[in-house]
Amino acid sequence: MTTPPVPASVTLPHAGPLLTRTGWSAFVVALLVVCAVAPLLNLFVPVGSAFHLSDYMVGLLGKIMCYAICALAMDLIWGYTGILSLGHGLFFALGGYVMGMYLMRQIGTDGNYKSELPDFMVFLDWKELPWHWALSDSFIATLLLIVLVPGVVAFVFGYFAFRSRIKGVYFSIITQALTFAALLLFFRNETGLGGNNGFTDFKRILGMPLATQNMRMTLFVLTGLTLLGFFLWARWLVNSKFGRVLQAVRDAESRVMFCGYNPLPYKLTIWTISAVMCGIAGALYVPQVGIINPGEMSTAASIEIAVWAAVGGRATLVGPIIGAFIVNGAKSWLTVTFPEFWLYFLGALFIAVTLWMPQGVVGLVKKIRGARA
Repeated sequence: MTTPPVPASVTLPHAGPLLTRTGWSAFVVALLVVCAVAPLLNLFVPVGSAFHLSDYMVGLLGKIMCYAICALAMDLIWGYTGILSLGHGLFFALGGYVMGMYLMRQIGTDGNYKSELPDFMVFLDWKELPWHWALSDSFIATLLLIVLVPGVVAFVFGYFAFRSRIKGVYFSIITQALTFAALLLFFRNETGLGGNNGFTDFKRILGMPLATQNMRMTLFVLTGLTLLGFFLWARWLVNSKFGRVLQAVRDAESRVMFCGYNPLPYKLTIWTISAVMCGIAGALYVPQVGIINPGEMSTAASIEIAVWAAVGGRATLVGPIIGAFIVNGAKSWLTVTFPEFWLYFLGALFIAVTLWMPQGVVGLVKKIRGARA
């Protein structure tokens, strides 16, 4: 009796390098700009010089880098997993509110009412801090909650949504509804979160004043390093076996299930990771901008995150970062120069990307390079 032939083992293709030589060069240049060039131009170049980087530009670039982290998070779930979220503004705002609570406690008795309670609580005749402010005076606890709060909310929501196999436009609508419900909740004064005005008038972080040039530059560098770190980590993630399964789920989820994979843990994991990234971006955003309110949970804010990813190019990682800089840079210029035309520009940009650049700016550049080659 002859033995059956042993099937040949399946050899998976090897994962490519984390970055190409050109990619590493661009990464090192970005690292030098964030950690050396920008601090040098802001702190040491005289104000009257043409090479001076103003405090306004430092704050603007820091804010846009926070938005770029959100765009990168959107690319992981939309570009590589096929899950379009219209509610990521919620996770951004949750991280911002956690940081805002800590910054409000840092004000101490320097507020208008000279009370240990935040000014809005004194105005509303609160006598003591609500229970959810219990750990807000600890910086270590704040760092943990910045990760845990958006992560837990995303995990619970994602578990029930993905287990019910909600996908496509239905999932997008549900995420938008969740964000709108949170927006209405945070607008209420009874929540003890500042109501319509939110948190502002921050003065210190870790006992050091916020409104100084050195602190602004420190926050700028931290934000840049976080963005670059997340980019490298996302590159490693999508090139791993986990990332390949995510892309298979995006392209043919039913075939993935037929091959023996359960998409639920993969989708739930990347969904939670994406939410945590947005929460960290929100926490970095608040001390640089100086305010957090329920407006960050608005429908438009969440849709803009998807617009950044679409403009830059989905499933490219670097594309959404570029898109965040292009859209927000144009927004900052147009809202000052031509404020009445900003929304028309945003609509025209999105239509142009949809019709003529479905793969975004990065896809257009690749197409031009391919045509030249």
